Amino acid sequence: MTRTVFEKADIVPMIAEVFRELGYEGATMSRITSRTGISKGSLYYFFPGGKEEMAAEILAEIEEWFVRNVFEPLEREEPQAAVQKMWREVDAYFRSGQRICLVGAFALDETRDRFAAKVAEYFRSWIDSLRAALVRSGASAESAAALAEETVGGIQGALILARALRDERVFARAVASHAERITKCMQPL
Repeated sequence: MTRTVFEKADIVPMIAEVFRELGYEGATMSRITSRTGISKGSLYYFFPGGKEEMAAEILAEIEEWFVRNVFEPLEREEPQAAVQKMWREVDAYFRSGQRICLVGAFALDETRDRFAAKVAEYFRSWIDSLRAALVRSGASAESAAALAEETVGGIQGALILARALRDERVFARAVASHAERITKCMQPL
């Protein structure tokens, strides 16, 4: 049964979930059609470039969400409040460890080379935004850079481990541990 879709924006989140579940290579047009209920004709209407265009649109949507909800607050808002917002948003976005990071998944499979610049930009932006908030809170540039990198890496690793072990508590523990380390690093202004 095909689904009626009125806008491209309706389709992107559904396709993203297929990519999250099956990976880029596993998400064939037939599987995308089957799992979303959207006809191939509709998919090609919205994405004439096929699967690669779909992935690019998904990455752009993810980037926009993270810029709006994580990166910009870290760069512009009061550091402690921005970091607390980051934890809330990350927990909600990754559904408390039940949802993999699609950008991270693209970094691990054959898609890595195809979308290398976008994947690298996402991770650099997150690390740089967190580093900037830590520096504004009083942390040294060196410790802020190291902690920001470790935190983003820890979040990504926890997502993989939580999925592999089918235990979202792994993600919750990792987030709590990194939050504690960041809180200790941040000095009141």
